[in-house]
Amino acid sequence: MCWQSVPPSAGLDSSTRLDSDASVGGECSSAMWVGCSEAARMEWRDVVSRLSSDVTRGLSESEVQLRRRTVGYNQFTETQEDPLWKKYLGQFKEPLILLLLVSAGVSVAMQQLDDAVVITLAIIIVATVAFVQEMRTDKALEELKKQVPATCMCLREGAVREYQARELVPGDVVHLGIGDRVPSDVRLFQALQLCVDESSFTGETEPAEKSADVFTGGPLNGTNGGLPDGNSSSSLSNIVYMGTFVRTGRGKGIVINTGERSQFGKLFRLMQEEEAPRTPLQLNMDKLAKKLSIFSFAFIALVFCLGLYQGIPLQKIFNTTNVDVLQIFNIAVSLAVAAIPEGLPIVVTMTLCLGIRRMAQRSALVKGLHTVETLGCVTTICSDKTGTLTKNEMTATWLCTSERDECSFSGVGYEISGGSTLDYTTGYSQKAYDAVYKLLETGLLCNNAQLVAGQLLGQPTEGALLVAALKFGLFGAADKYMRLEELPFSSETKKMAVKIQNSETGVVEWLAKGGVEVMMADCSHYQQGSSSLPLSPNAKATILNSAKEQARHGLRVVCLARGSSLQSLVYQGLVGLQDPPREGVSAALDTLYSTGVNVKMVTGDAMETACAVAKAIGMQVSPGGVFSGNHLDSVDDHQLAAIMREATVFYRVAPRHKLRIVKALQSSGDVVGMTGDGVNDVVALKRANIGIAMGKMGSAVSKEAADMILNDDNFATILAAIEEGKCIFHNISNFVQFQVSTSIVALSLIALSTLFGLPSPLNPMQILLINVIMDGPPALTLGMEPIDDDIAKQPPRDTSKDLITPRLIRNCLISAAVIIIGTLWVFRSEMLDGVVTARDTTMTFSCFVLFDMFNAMSCRSSTKSIFELGILSNWYLFIALSATLACLLAVVYLPFLQWVFQTEALRLSDWLYLVCLTSSVLIVSEVRKMLSKIRHTRLRRGVSKRSGDKRYLGLPAVASGGSRSKETVLYGLEDV
Repeated sequence: MCWQSVPPSAGLDSSTRLDSDASVGGECSSAMWVGCSEAARMEWRDVVSRLSSDVTRGLSESEVQLRRRTVGYNQFTETQEDPLWKKYLGQFKEPLILLLLVSAGVSVAMQQLDDAVVITLAIIIVATVAFVQEMRTDKALEELKKQVPATCMCLREGAVREYQARELVPGDVVHLGIGDRVPSDVRLFQALQLCVDESSFTGETEPAEKSADVFTGGPLNGTNGGLPDGNSSSSLSNIVYMGTFVRTGRGKGIVINTGERSQFGKLFRLMQEEEAPRTPLQLNMDKLAKKLSIFSFAFIALVFCLGLYQGIPLQKIFNTTNVDVLQIFNIAVSLAVAAIPEGLPIVVTMTLCLGIRRMAQRSALVKGLHTVETLGCVTTICSDKTGTLTKNEMTATWLCTSERDECSFSGVGYEISGGSTLDYTTGYSQKAYDAVYKLLETGLLCNNAQLVAGQLLGQPTEGALLVAALKFGLFGAADKYMRLEELPFSSETKKMAVKIQNSETGVVEWLAKGGVEVMMADCSHYQQGSSSLPLSPNAKATILNSAKEQARHGLRVVCLARGSSLQSLVYQGLVGLQDPPREGVSAALDTLYSTGVNVKMVTGDAMETACAVAKAIGMQVSPGGVFSGNHLDSVDDHQLAAIMREATVFYRVAPRHKLRIVKALQSSGDVVGMTGDGVNDVVALKRANIGIAMGKMGSAVSKEAADMILNDDNFATILAAIEEGKCIFHNISNFVQFQVSTSIVALSLIALSTLFGLPSPLNPMQILLINVIMDGPPALTLGMEPIDDDIAKQPPRDTSKDLITPRLIRNCLISAAVIIIGTLWVFRSEMLDGVVTARDTTMTFSCFVLFDMFNAMSCRSSTKSIFELGILSNWYLFIALSATLACLLAVVYLPFLQWVFQTEALRLSDWLYLVCLTSSVLIVSEVRKMLSKIRHTRLRRGVSKRSGDKRYLGLPAVASGGSRSKETVLYGLEDV
């Protein structure tokens, strides 16, 4: 070891030894840290000696400077960020944007500046919106660094002073107090009632007790970053980690790891290395861009060949006298550019932004544009238990007095409504009331928790007992007692005791609370009215069985007793505490299961609690679907992917297990949503297709790393977000159907008029106006369609399918055929004399616009009739169609616009004729939807007759026979 290469007895001070080793470089730097696992197994004096430090004086300033030269500052180093201009240009790498850029360039080359301007504006809008959204959301690394405290108390040169946390080096001695955030990984050498909140790392809601003793727990696994047994959520008892909080007590320790070598730093590096996957919509848009590119080249070749073969019709259409190869090529390229839907990126962006706004109104904050639609593709949700499926508010829900009076509490949380909220299950009597009073008074006095403005200060268990006593009406009950002594709770004794004196009577007694088995060993009597009776072994066994029964239902049972001495306590009763399920979770689970979305619980809690909560909220848990972190460590990735189908509950999992679970599901083709609220969840949140953080209980870094934040921490909000995602893709599909059918009509009109030797049905100004008013507001407002309940209940979208499906193409071809036939019919019937007049083009132009208006109405849904949707349910479309109609009337009747667009006024009979004709596209669409609905109804009836059993989609059936596992028997899973 470099720092110990010259022993202290050699007569050299620490700075001399460090300076002599500075030339060793990298070989020396590896000796300047001690791993958490290794330090936990060593005596603290050995750690201090190894780091050449002194717990009485600390390091000298010169020694700190020498160490910092080798180890650097206690901070994280980021990869070089790209400048803003480079990030902005990166938005143009999307395949569809590149295709539109090529189209704009071709339009400029063809001297079609109007098309070039429209396409360029569309590209700039899309790129700018995406850039702004990225700048708002890409702050995860910055927030992660904020977890490191700005200052800390450090001992140097014999004096404790405040230093910048970034200035710490291995070997520094730090002092910790209540409310401090730990500045680095520290090996404790002194701990006085020290409890540290490590929930952001371990997921445990209870603060971890710390001591300076050598760790003698289970085996350590180096891959787990210094946590026992490689998968337990429990931390090392003599190590405090960077970024955690001191809840109670105080302590002193020596810095063993700083910066990126700390456990926090390892998560930082993993987060940097983990790449977020592309969303399904982005992949669909990539495929669409490739198909459009292939179509454009094929169309150019087809038109070019036809043009060479039939030069005379082309001369008539474009009023040219000479047809050469370059001219025909220019025509083909222009038509291909016109076929590319330049409005698609704008509609997608606008629809996603609207979805983000609507989801914000439903308590879901979505940060990425494409994340919104991805929610509709989620097939599996991996949810944390505490705070998401449950309220994360420990509440007393059941109690049993020493006289076997059972009661249940109503209400949850820490709000005190006043008065008794107790239901006497075994019947009310004055005797029962007195026994409950004595029991809750014991829990109130043997307690250090406080309620300030509805917020709990202290341990959740003590908070639940305090609230239970206050709900019972024990306000001011503690004022007549004086606390003389306290024996704090510890993991060794598993109990807490206080010695109190009654200020009125002077009576001194001990009050204690703790685990049932531990307390039973100290109880010799039980309370019976105003007297105490001996507690027999049979009575103790009955009490233990009662506690175990409540534990099976997910309750944490606390035993309370009081007496003249700790060796002869009088049993008062049991109180059952529970983190109650959130309202709406069960209903949300039923809906998700019915739509084919699987839900898996991933928690750091114990198996008993996890299974009980899973059963309480109605999760579909099969007997073989409960796995621990230990089990995950014993299987390889291939085996893990195989068990994912039946797995429902994962308990005692570590951060790396969550990442493995996500990857295993994704390898099987699942689109995964992962919830998390701690620092330990950031890697899994980033790796998941949808990372979901908690808005209230979540850490700042988890919120920034996630794709979506639940402002109310409610699991049911995920369901609302998934429904929104499905409807967003449905709206995008509706627009694509309208856009594709319009493009088919425009290209077909030119191709057919060319084939039959007809002149152009529309003049250039009319074509330009159609592109503006029909590719504009009506098309855009299709993306604003309200949520359709039937769409929300559909299974997750198959991400392997393209945006343009065979069904969509079929619908487009049907609509396009009606529009083409009708428009050519009007044009041909008006041009009986063979000469194109202003009336001919006006009738054709009006016919085309009205056809597109009715087509836009039919494209609102591919399955539902417009009368089912409601004609005015989409106000945006109604206003856009009204504006389009007003624009059409202005072009037909205003003299100035008549001159510009070469139109003339039409009679009322002409309008009636056109409305009757153009509404045919809506009528045909309605008939098609009706026939499709009849066919699907018959199919569903046939399926229901063949399948007698009802199961949730995507879930394995629970075996009805055979042997039952331990979990089945203990937690009632046979009832699922």
